[in-house]
Amino acid sequence: MKILLANPRGFCAGVNMAIESLERSLEIFGAPLYVYHEIVHNKYVVDRFRREGVVFVESLEEVPVGSPLLYSAHGVSPQIREQARTRKLQAIDATCPLVTKVHLEAIKYAKEGYTIFLIGHEGHDEVIGTMGEAPERMILVETVADVDRLEGNFEKVAYLTQTTLSVDDANMIIGALRQRFPHINNPPKDDICYATQNRQDAVRQLAPQADLVLVLGSQNSSNSKRLQEIADSLGPHSHLIDGVSELDAAWFEGVQTVLITAGASAPEQVVQEVIEFIEKTYNATVEDAFVRQESVHFPLPRELRTLIAQSQGSA
Repeated sequence: MKILLANPRGFCAGVNMAIESLERSLEIFGAPLYVYHEIVHNKYVVDRFRREGVVFVESLEEVPVGSPLLYSAHGVSPQIREQARTRKLQAIDATCPLVTKVHLEAIKYAKEGYTIFLIGHEGHDEVIGTMGEAPERMILVETVADVDRLEGNFEKVAYLTQTTLSVDDANMIIGALRQRFPHINNPPKDDICYATQNRQDAVRQLAPQADLVLVLGSQNSSNSKRLQEIADSLGPHSHLIDGVSELDAAWFEGVQTVLITAGASAPEQVVQEVIEFIEKTYNATVEDAFVRQESVHFPLPRELRTLIAQSQGSA
């Protein structure tokens, strides 16, 4: 058996920044440390931080007044920021800069009087935060059918997208919007993030060479689910798993080549555990498959860099 190991895979720059922000904040504040929503959508990462004393909350009412608080990589609405100020929380904003870009685009289009169609998944943390920037001017569209059902006279229209969508799915919806609104406006650069695109491109290129595709990632991770769906559409059996404990021997019957990749919030440790298990169990060999190199890096949030400098100065 051969393992094709997709490159790029796993952590993106935004996830690296968010996780390092939480690690450094723990060093400065100690436990308990509060995070609004899961820091990233990955069970392994969230469980690890829970063990270290991090408390993930769905309401700021759960956070004691004056406490330190991190915003997750998926971003938050202005209403949440205002609530944090009211409760005098010491907020550190670990929002991915690519998500912040979409928020700024939403604000700009709303100020200019546009109706904004946000292409995304209802209930996703990122979508909730983005729609909070201009709820009265924004309409969520999840499918081409949603576009067909739009009613009303829209004079100035624009679209934005959730950063972790399938490029193919987003393009279908964008096509439907363009057909309905030929003069629809859009940002100069795509909103779907570089890491999402790169991991999807790698799966598209490599999946046809495999009999089985394993995507490391959690079920609530949008970008991980898209990888599994793309692999499924290309023919090989594919499974989205959190780790080695979810592997099923039946999946490997008659399999000669396994493609392994990981969503942007899945740690490399879980990838290596799966590889080691397959090597040991099936005497498999590993072949690295490079589709694209990545060198993107995001700095820590400014407020955290200030705290780090202050702590080093007083040490």
